Amino acid sequence: GRHSMLPRHVQRLGRDWIAHWNGPQILTLNSPVSSCMRWAGHYPPWASFPLPISADFSANWRFPPFFGPWRQFQNSNWHLDNYTQSCCFHLPNPSMKSEGEEPLTKKRRLSGQDDTSTPEQETNLSNQKEVSCLSVAQNEEKHGSKKGTIERHWEYFCQQSKTMKITKNKGSDQSSTGSEATFDFTVMSYNILSQNLLEDNSHLYKHCRQRLLFWTYRFPNILQEIKELDADVLCLQEVQEDHYRTEIKSSLESLGYHCEYKMRTGRKPDGCAICFKTSKFSLISSNPVEFFRRDIPLLDRDNVGLVLLLRPRYHCKANAAICIANTHLLYNPRRGDIKLTQLAMLLAEIASVAPQRDGSFCPVIICGDFNSVPGSPLYRFIKEGKLNYEGLAIGKVSGQEQFPRGQRILSIPIWPKKLGISQNCVYEIKQQQKEENAGEKLEAAKPDNTQETVISSEKLSSKLQHHFKLSSVYSHYFPETGIPEVTTCHSRSAVTVDYIFYSAANDDTAAQPGAEDSFCGGLKLLGRLALLTEKDLWTVNGLPNENNSSDHLPLLAQFRLIER
Repeated sequence: GRHSMLPRHVQRLGRDWIAHWNGPQILTLNSPVSSCMRWAGHYPPWASFPLPISADFSANWRFPPFFGPWRQFQNSNWHLDNYTQSCCFHLPNPSMKSEGEEPLTKKRRLSGQDDTSTPEQETNLSNQKEVSCLSVAQNEEKHGSKKGTIERHWEYFCQQSKTMKITKNKGSDQSSTGSEATFDFTVMSYNILSQNLLEDNSHLYKHCRQRLLFWTYRFPNILQEIKELDADVLCLQEVQEDHYRTEIKSSLESLGYHCEYKMRTGRKPDGCAICFKTSKFSLISSNPVEFFRRDIPLLDRDNVGLVLLLRPRYHCKANAAICIANTHLLYNPRRGDIKLTQLAMLLAEIASVAPQRDGSFCPVIICGDFNSVPGSPLYRFIKEGKLNYEGLAIGKVSGQEQFPRGQRILSIPIWPKKLGISQNCVYEIKQQQKEENAGEKLEAAKPDNTQETVISSEKLSSKLQHHFKLSSVYSHYFPETGIPEVTTCHSRSAVTVDYIFYSAANDDTAAQPGAEDSFCGGLKLLGRLALLTEKDLWTVNGLPNENNSSDHLPLLAQFRLIER
C-alpha cells in the first residue's frame, strides 16, 4: 500500500518519484553486484547513503514494500564492500510516455500545449520547407549514451556537411579542391549559471538534489561539456568573477582559448566572457559595453555586453574579420524599456566595430541570454531590423509573461537624447557624419516642406531600426510536431531565451526570409546542435541535473565564412 513504516516526509515524496512495481521488477537475491547493477550515486536528498541502481533506472521510483522497517533499513551499513552476494534490482526503464507521468508542477503548464499555435510557430514551420537538405546525424563520438542524459543530435543544412563530423574538422586544413578556399568554425553560446545567482534564487532549484548544486560538482561537468563540444568560439554568460579568475580562465587557456571578460558593474559578481581558439582566430579589438549610466535614471541596471573583432587565420583575405558579440540582458519582464535600450547600446557598439573600409559590415554573430521569448517584439526587432513601439506596453516587450501586470506604455522616445544613440541604433556622431555625407539634396527640400518634415519626424520617432540583417540559428519549434524548443528549464519555467543570431550569406538555405547580404560576404549555417523539449528535460529531472550543471542548455552552431 502506502508504506506506513516510512516516515511522513518520505511518504510525501509524491507521484513524481513513484514507479509501479510489477512483474518485470523483481528482487533477485544472491546475485553478484557486478553482474546486474551499477553504483551511480542516484539517491534522493533525504538519504545519507547511495543506492544500488540498475542500468535502466530513472528518477521516477520509490522504495518497494519489502524493504522492511525504515529504521532498520536506515541504520544498516550501506557500503559497497558489505553489499555483495545479497540483492539487486531489475527495473524496466520507466520513461515518461504520457502526460500523466510528468511532474505535477509541469503537467498543469503543459496541458494544451500541443494543440495551440502562434503566428511565430506557423512562420517557422513554413521556413522549414526551405531547408530541403536538412539531415540528422547522431554525433556518437562526442555524445555517447550516458545514464541520466538525453542525446542531442546534429542537424546539418547542406549536403557537404552530411559527410563530415564537426569533431573531425578541428585543426584540419580547410582548403577545398579547386581555387575556392573555405573557413569553417563553430560558435557556442552558454549561460553557465553563476553560483552566486543560484544561491540567491534557490527557489528555482527545489527539484534538484542538494549535492548537484555545489560549484565543486558543477564546474567539472561544465568544463567537460565545453571540452566535448570543442567550439572554436565560446560566448559565456553568468561567469562569476572569482571563479573566472581562479579556475575558468586557466582551464580554458589550457584548452587553447584566449579569454576576454567583462564583469557587471554593480554588486552581482558575474559577467560575460568571449573565448576563442588561438589556432583559428587572432584578436583585432575587444570592446566592453556597460549598460549602466549614472546620469540616466532609465539605465540603472548593471548588465553588460562584450564585442570582439576577430581575424580568421586560414585562407582569408588580409582584411577579413568577424564580429562576435555577447550579452545578458535584464531579466525583469516588466521593464521592456530597459531591455530595448540595452539592446540598442549593444547594436550601436557593433555598428561602430564592424564597418569595413568599403562601408559594408563584416559578418556579425550575436550570442547571449536575451531574456525574451521567440516572437516577442524584442525578438522581432532583432530579426526584422525594425520595430514600431507606439502604444506597446512595457510588460509585453519580452513576451516572458503571458498576462503582464501593469499596462504602462513605452515612452516616445524610449531613451533620452543624451545617451548619444539614435533611433537607428548607432552612435549619434556616426549618424551625423552619415547625414552630412548624404549631400545637400535634403537641405534643398527643407524650406518648402518644413511642416511636413516636422510631422514626418514625429511619426518616425516611435520606430526603431538597425542596419543588420540577422537570422536565428534555431527555428524555436520542432517542424514535425510544432512543440517549442527549450533553452532553459527550472522549477518555474521552461522556455527559449538564449539565441545565436548571425548575418547570413545570400546562398544560406537555413536563413530566414528577409536576411539579405548587406555585409562583406556573410555566413553560411552548416549545422547546429539540436535543442530539446520541456518534456525531454523533465525525464532527467529538468536542469540542472546530474550531467548538465547549468539551468541552460549550450547552443552550438557551425558556420562557413563566405567572402565577397
